[in-house]
Amino acid sequence: MSDPTQPQQPNPQPENPSSGMPVPPPAPPYATPPQGGYQAAAPGYQPASYPPPAYGYGGGYVQEKTNTLAIVSMIASIVGFIWILPIIGSIAGVVMGHISLSQIKRTNEKGRGMALAGLVVGYAGLALAVIGIIVFASFIGWAIEQDSYNSYSSTF
Repeated sequence: MSDPTQPQQPNPQPENPSSGMPVPPPAPPYATPPQGGYQAAAPGYQPASYPPPAYGYGGGYVQEKTNTLAIVSMIASIVGFIWILPIIGSIAGVVMGHISLSQIKRTNEKGRGMALAGLVVGYAGLALAVIGIIVFASFIGWAIEQDSYNSYSSTF
């Protein structure tokens, strides 16, 4: 039929047609892709400036919400700890930390670590404030006591 070293056509044409019609040329073994990208495939089509995004990109992922009171608790506790609002910031951090923990347990929001950090820093700030007040009051008492030992007489 044909030489075994040459590739075979998918539908070989008979070499001697029985009718008097001309034989069309054989098709190439593989079709050549259209030249020119999108415009050759669909005339009049203008390609987009960017290709469409690949699979997996987009708004498919929903982020979990972080509890707002947990964030505020941590910030208020830090503000109270560094003595910007010494006692008020620590108390606010502790109260909001407890409220946010109960909300997180009920709604399954994120932010439990921040709420716990707000509680720990708030309680530490309150403890330092109480110790500071006790030390200051002791110093004032000691200073008053030292003044009573001095007997300056103002009589002439």
